[in-house]
Amino acid sequence: SYASKNAGVAHLCGHDVHSTIAIGIALLLKENREAFAGTVRVFFQPNEEGKPSGAPVMIEDGVLDGLEAVYACHVDPTLPTGQFGLIKGTATASAVRFSVTVSSPSTGHSARPHNSVDTIWTSVQIANQFYQLVGRLTDPRDPTILTICRYHGGEAYNVIPNRVNFGGTLRSTSLETRKKLEKIMIHTAHTMMDQIEANIEVTLDEGIPPVVNDGRLIDHVGNTIKALYGKKAIFHIPRPSMGGEDFANYQQHIPGALIRVGTSCNERTSYPLHDAHFDIDESAIVPAVNLFTRVLLDHVAESPISS
Repeated sequence: SYASKNAGVAHLCGHDVHSTIAIGIALLLKENREAFAGTVRVFFQPNEEGKPSGAPVMIEDGVLDGLEAVYACHVDPTLPTGQFGLIKGTATASAVRFSVTVSSPSTGHSARPHNSVDTIWTSVQIANQFYQLVGRLTDPRDPTILTICRYHGGEAYNVIPNRVNFGGTLRSTSLETRKKLEKIMIHTAHTMMDQIEANIEVTLDEGIPPVVNDGRLIDHVGNTIKALYGKKAIFHIPRPSMGGEDFANYQQHIPGALIRVGTSCNERTSYPLHDAHFDIDESAIVPAVNLFTRVLLDHVAESPISS
């Protein structure tokens, strides 16, 4: 019943589930309004994976005004239903999209590449240099990855195109490392432009910072999980994800915690996020609603971040 209304089109990352959980939390809080004195704001996450994403706009419109902490959840098909993934400190990577365009005034012939600008060859040199940056100009102890995912240029087998474009993402658990590499990428491309009579343009979006979970909030969630479901329901995430998450923008203003919600019960519900076969075990929704409702009620009653 929740299938996309557009045939063959879907966003297979669980955001429909996140919205459902948020609605459930709001309904339970409304039913228990007399049980707490204070304010709890339940809000959705628009355009989480778009560029620009929704969080900065939400912040500008005042969604965090008057709040002292923020919690979020994300489904996780690598965890069984009934388990919740917790990690203190860095939880996801800082991420930025990049695009490189190599262009020249005219095309060339494959038999005479020396008579024109070989945009394909030039772009390949830049791409190869990009791939050499991580672990050589960055501290290998800081998880960092650069991946090129799109490459466009040319149609004919014997014509050197006058324009080539490629792009991808740069991710690091260190915002400083990401910023350093951005500058090096631009310098690398401009150095090639000084050698080749081509126009080379590098664009990078604003990017997002890493999610850094507040340890006090994670402890609070962990204690609530143990009280409701026992300590076996906690999975201690051993290392950060290299995925990006614009929830990090909220954490630039107030303490926050991102919790993973296990949604796998069989092979059908174990496909990874963004897989064409992604699906969840819907029985994971109610436990998540109950958990976050209790987390919020207890937070309002006795703030875990108060000194």
